[in-house]
Amino acid sequence: MKITVQLRRRIVLSLIAVLVAWGLFLGFRPQPVEVDTGTAIRAPLRVTIEQEGRTRVVDRFMITAPVNGYARRIRLDVGDAVERGATLVELEPVRAEVLDVRRAAEARARAGSAEAGVSAALQRENAAASNAVLAQKELQRVRALRLSGYVSAAAEDRAVSETDRRFAELRSATASVAVARHEFEAARTPLKYAASGGTAEPVVIRTPVAGRVLRIPRKSEGPVAVGQPLIEIGDPAALEVEVDVLSADAVRIRPGTLVVFERWGGEGTLEGSVRVVEPAGFTKVSALGVEEQRVRLIVAFTSPAVRWQRLGDGYRVEASIILWAADDVLQIPVGALFRDGNGWAAFALEKGKAVKRRVETGRRSGLEVQVISGIKAGELVIVHPDDRVTDGTRVSARK
Repeated sequence: MKITVQLRRRIVLSLIAVLVAWGLFLGFRPQPVEVDTGTAIRAPLRVTIEQEGRTRVVDRFMITAPVNGYARRIRLDVGDAVERGATLVELEPVRAEVLDVRRAAEARARAGSAEAGVSAALQRENAAASNAVLAQKELQRVRALRLSGYVSAAAEDRAVSETDRRFAELRSATASVAVARHEFEAARTPLKYAASGGTAEPVVIRTPVAGRVLRIPRKSEGPVAVGQPLIEIGDPAALEVEVDVLSADAVRIRPGTLVVFERWGGEGTLEGSVRVVEPAGFTKVSALGVEEQRVRLIVAFTSPAVRWQRLGDGYRVEASIILWAADDVLQIPVGALFRDGNGWAAFALEKGKAVKRRVETGRRSGLEVQVISGIKAGELVIVHPDDRVTDGTRVSARK
């Protein structure tokens, strides 16, 4: 009986000693390093340039005073619609202002030059009309061949695009004729005014195109000088977007590049296409006081006009210029990468340990990077590892 009690006592003491040893082992064993993790996933990836832009009317016309005079009060308001040929401003002649021989000769020369401009504009309009007719005929021919299966759908699309472009050129040429005629009338006005001896009827200034009033520098009556801005006319239904980008980014952008407009004030997103990358840059001081060399892009909307018709001239939009995009790309957070010699590496999380992997990368967006090799889809990677994390370090994911 005594032997049994002693044996039990020894067993209890042994268990206590084992538990104490195990507790000491757990207490002094290095604890896992808590880390932030991300997952390698396959998802769409876009490489973009994010910039702010401002809308502007494509064709705007600043109507100026053709002669010195006294402008009557402008009855129009900003936003009013005007038809082509509508009266904008009436200028009462200044009786003391009479053209001398030299100035009259200059006025006749300007009128002759403006008349020649009308002739040139008419020739361009006729040429544009001929090109539009030819493009329309070519489109009809291509569509007939398309129905017979002799040409591809791409050829038909090119013919449609060419026809649209030719008719756009015709509309622009027609507007140019109207502007040239307006300039001719403006150039002839001083001669009419001088011939009247300063006692003629008020000079009526009319709009050369239909549109809306965008800006009125001065609405009240008062004396005006030659060339002084009176009223600005444009068509808010024909908008484009002006975006300034760094010159280093501009070299990667070409006409036709897709642009997505987000947070513009309406629902969903709008799409556009880069129409022009201006060849000349300019210097701009950033909000931090740093001088930057920037280049202006002109972007045309490709979304239906009904979606962006509430936008007006000078509205702010946020533009995402799409340099590259793909639908199924293996990617990880950019913060998971760190330099390893001449390449890149990342720590993968395997069985509670950090395992260093050499990673071959591809395209980068702001927060994600494309993985060519080194990481597989579904694996966890450590994001922003600190100096405590090395190859083989025990880690745990921070919750």
